[in-house]
Amino acid sequence: MDEREELLHEDLIFINYEAQSKEDLLKKLSQVLREKGYVKDSYTEGILQREVIYPTGLNTEAIKVAIPHTDAVHVNKSTILVAVLNNTVTFKEMGNGINDVDANLIFMLAIKNPNSQVATLSKLMSILSNKERLLSIYNSKTEKEVINVLSQVLN
Repeated sequence: MDEREELLHEDLIFINYEAQSKEDLLKKLSQVLREKGYVKDSYTEGILQREVIYPTGLNTEAIKVAIPHTDAVHVNKSTILVAVLNNTVTFKEMGNGINDVDANLIFMLAIKNPNSQVATLSKLMSILSNKERLLSIYNSKTEKEVINVLSQVLN
């Protein structure tokens, strides 16, 4: 099995997820990745710090998205955690870091190989630029549905 196939796991897809704030969300999702062995203890701090310097909110059409991620040094095994939020969580916009983005959909990346992070991000961007695909992820009722939509592009 190649690394791309291993990026998506049903136990890392969360539908109707609740979070009080960006920090609360990032800490809770990082904890899940830590408990399952995907990331090191340093991942949470790494992702929180990186989000301050390089915000990851995207003002995409229809559904607003955030793609929090951090350096490969904090990762044990590559994966993508997906959270479909019940309530929006405010991130700063990628690129300018000024505008707020009230995100409904989170793609938290843990990428072990720094060389594949750019490739994974660019594949993810092709999903994010497709309104219908974003809506189908957001409206998915099961974890398997989310994986089916994502795997069309990521694999």
